[in-house]
Amino acid sequence: MLVLTGCSVNPVTGEKQLSLIGEGQELAMGAEQYTPTQQTQGGQFYIDPELTLYVREVGEKLARVSDRPDLPYEFVVLNNSVPNAWALPGGKIAINRGLLTKLDDEAQLASVLGHEIVHAAARHSVQRMQQGMLISAGVAGLGFALSDNEWAGLLMGGAALGAQLALAQYGQGDELESDHYGILYMKEAGYDPQAAVELQELFLELSRGQEPGFIDGLFATHPPSAKRVRENSELVKKIGAGGYRGADVYRKKTATLREVQPAYDAHDQAMKLASEGNMDAALKKINEAINLLPREAMFYSLRGRIYQEQNRPEKAAADFDKAVSIYPEMFVYRLHNGLNALKLNNLDKARENLTRANEVVPTSIAFLRLGDVAVKANNREQAIAYYSKAAESSGDVAEEARRKLAALTR
Repeated sequence: MLVLTGCSVNPVTGEKQLSLIGEGQELAMGAEQYTPTQQTQGGQFYIDPELTLYVREVGEKLARVSDRPDLPYEFVVLNNSVPNAWALPGGKIAINRGLLTKLDDEAQLASVLGHEIVHAAARHSVQRMQQGMLISAGVAGLGFALSDNEWAGLLMGGAALGAQLALAQYGQGDELESDHYGILYMKEAGYDPQAAVELQELFLELSRGQEPGFIDGLFATHPPSAKRVRENSELVKKIGAGGYRGADVYRKKTATLREVQPAYDAHDQAMKLASEGNMDAALKKINEAINLLPREAMFYSLRGRIYQEQNRPEKAAADFDKAVSIYPEMFVYRLHNGLNALKLNNLDKARENLTRANEVVPTSIAFLRLGDVAVKANNREQAIAYYSKAAESSGDVAEEARRKLAALTR
């Protein structure tokens, strides 16, 4: 994938840097990985499409005054309680609803988005790829996890790379650079840059207090520091505070998000209870979430998984069907539906859902179980193809695939 193109100039700082990945490849990677990466981080927050439009408007204001205004920027709100935001190459940016609930006004939102725009404009993700700094996702279990990214270790191809880029930690140099130029973009776009200082002060305080959620989210990927607060403060003093804050507008635009927050709180509590093995309490809590917000597919998917753990696959099937009917593009709902259908020996349903899941986000577990479906359907060649694909991964899934592949090719 990497093609040597020599040195280039950082589009933001003007400094020379090694360039192994050309701009065309950079844009192609971002475009290809944006949708699967969104899905590995919870999928789109479709409950309030107006919120995504608002975030997009704020992001576009900042993108226009950035050092790479011609990048194909996109902005999306993700259905994820973990407070975080990320940028893929080419200006593909996402912010979790869990972070939006922590902000006070539009200027603070502009601070977050401006920071991510600099990561994209300065090609920080590309530089990390070149330096071999990608994280190792490891092998995820198939049971419950507190993380919204439980399938990380089973992702394959571009989806795995996108997830690694979204979840990898930035170095202090990249963070300081993104803070600095993000503040300049805020000022140029008419926002009060003091909001960026306030936000960093808050994040530093929360990191010291080990604020739940932030540890696995924003602080893991964007580590705060006293140095960042100090340098941001000095820059704001130099360029001058003052500008648009937009507190009233922000409260209005996030009103629906705050209104439905109790339902997501109940879901997160149900997830925690399930991960602790308390399925009865988890079922009661997820029913509470469904009663509060019956159009959220995520809730039915979790209830289906709880029913699976209670050995009630028929009831699980109904909930997975419901989740798929609400959000048919979401790979993880298709994946759970297909895995459950296989347990019920419904081969056609299992094949359809696992195949559709792999079309969006390929996973080794889906390839493995598609192999099992093919075996049950007496399609040896197809089974060999699926097992061979699953065997390309690592961990328990790959080992199972290799065993079954060996049995078929003796």
